[in-house]
Amino acid sequence: MAERLRWGLIGGGEGSQIGEPHRIAARLDGLYDFVAGALDVDAERGRAFARALGVPSDRAYGDWREMLEAERARPDPVEVVTVATPNVTHYEIARAFLEAGMHVVCEKPMTMTEAEAESLVAVAEPADRRLVVNFGYSGYPMVREARARIARGDAGHVRLVVAEFAHGHHADAAEAENPRLRWRYDPAQTGVSSALADAGIHALHMVGFVTGQRIAALSAQFDSLVPGRKLEDNATVSLRYAGGTLARLWASAIAIGQMHGLNIRVFGEKAGLAWHQERPNQLLWTPVGGATTIVERGSPELSPEAAEAGRFAMGHPEGLPVAFANLYRDLHTAIRETDGARRDAAAARLPLGPQGAEMVAAVHAAAGSAAAGGTWMEMG
Repeated sequence: MAERLRWGLIGGGEGSQIGEPHRIAARLDGLYDFVAGALDVDAERGRAFARALGVPSDRAYGDWREMLEAERARPDPVEVVTVATPNVTHYEIARAFLEAGMHVVCEKPMTMTEAEAESLVAVAEPADRRLVVNFGYSGYPMVREARARIARGDAGHVRLVVAEFAHGHHADAAEAENPRLRWRYDPAQTGVSSALADAGIHALHMVGFVTGQRIAALSAQFDSLVPGRKLEDNATVSLRYAGGTLARLWASAIAIGQMHGLNIRVFGEKAGLAWHQERPNQLLWTPVGGATTIVERGSPELSPEAAEAGRFAMGHPEGLPVAFANLYRDLHTAIRETDGARRDAAAARLPLGPQGAEMVAAVHAAAGSAAAGGTWMEMG
């Protein structure tokens, strides 16, 4: 049996949207022990919730600094720490734990600024620490199947990708002062972007993940359609990729009727494909001149990467925590595996620090482009 990693969580307290998926994902395969946590900005509430989840009382911390100091002093400190806190805190917390010798899983966006992102990568890589950004949708089996088919050349040269992450959960102007929503439109806590950096960044990462290409240039339009917001609640981005692919991306928080709204469509010379996160078990595949077929998760025709990522028999729904769990399993392999080929293959699937930094740079380029009326911005 694989040796477990000692895991700690920062943020993701009671009522958090993201905390429970991380907790389920980290423990799904029996590869991590949840041993420490600083789960809430309210110290006592955080300690109580951690204890209720089974964290030992002496490792249920009031804040992340207390956790860092105590864990560093232990003979058995946490080995992997997940940072599930507001954007403005990501850099300071992630850097502190990386410098203390721990691997880090960080919620997106990785940092508020490009300089911070580059700094985290510079800390993690020389120390051989794994810095993973939670672009968790890349863990879905059929997303990995799309990636494998494109890498094999089944679709031919990818001409165009249309991606979106558009939901309607921030459309009600009466909710403007809701504290769980308000911080997302506060530049001091969120940075230069809201809709793109919060939701659209997942679609942005997915384009690069499935095509294997990096962004060469982009042009963006940002709109604040609910009065009074300092950051955009709707964004459209045009992109050119280094491999010659064009992409169109829509990110929105005011698209009423869209429940989640993460979708990607890829149009190649030989075939097109489509994946919709609300129907994650199915990949639509259309060869040029042929009929569309539904490729099911769990079917025998899948690539090894997709087959390994599925956990249940064909037809049974698999959702977000299982997709996240694939990232946690890949991280465990990238840390613990002694076989170099298996370790490198797992690391290649992970959204590591350099990809996180590319996404931060793209968000900043998009914000700059939008402020300049849609001017095309070159990416390094």
